[in-house]
Amino acid sequence: MDSRLPPDLREGVRDTLPLLLGIVPFALVAGVAGVEAGLSPLQTVGLSVVVFAGASQLAAIELLGQDAALGVVVLTVVVINLRMVMYSASIAPYFRELSARVRAGCAYVLTDQAYALALARYAGELDSERGSRTRRPYYYLGVALTLWVVWQAGTIVGVVFGAAVPDGWRLGFAVPLVFLALLVPAVSDVPSLAAALVAAAVAVAGAGLPFNAGLIVGAVVGVVTGIAVEESGSRGASGSGGGGDGSGETDRTGGH
Repeated sequence: MDSRLPPDLREGVRDTLPLLLGIVPFALVAGVAGVEAGLSPLQTVGLSVVVFAGASQLAAIELLGQDAALGVVVLTVVVINLRMVMYSASIAPYFRELSARVRAGCAYVLTDQAYALALARYAGELDSERGSRTRRPYYYLGVALTLWVVWQAGTIVGVVFGAAVPDGWRLGFAVPLVFLALLVPAVSDVPSLAAALVAAAVAVAGAGLPFNAGLIVGAVVGVVTGIAVEESGSRGASGSGGGGDGSGETDRTGGH
């Protein structure tokens, strides 16, 4: 790698390389799915450049392929990407010194992977001698731009491959398969399991709703269910650990 590039930028690129094993096939599917959904190659690549968000990009392709209303498509993309608001609020302090234009560019390439890697590095360096480097965006850009380039290249290859696939080769199964691959690792506790099950049940039950609104209703009900289950669990833990006589604390410490 060119040694004239900032060290943080090069380290960001280096740390991203292992992630590409999962990003490349995902991007290929996004390209193939766009063609399968009836989008032109230019539309598929344009959607990839504008949206640049794997799950919501595939959801938009799926809905466009079903002739869903544009409002439903946009709302679905917004709902899926709401987590980026929390990501932005969390990582913003490290970009405070940058101009608004540069921060906007950084926001455009924000992804789950870029957020996770950058925040882990910044947090790890806060107490080290290199703490001042955490304010530099080069590491983040090394990660985010690498992901962007690989994602767009993979999508283009998928578009080319998808256009060459005979009509009889139905590849639509790839989209739900990718969503399942994304969903399963995220179901790691009771609230997320409850949210996933309820959202799936409601979405299936609402499959006949106009404008594919069943997907939105399922997502909203699933989120509400997950929050309710989590709040219920928190109240239960608080109630069992309290009691005002210190017995809960005694039980916790006595177990070690």
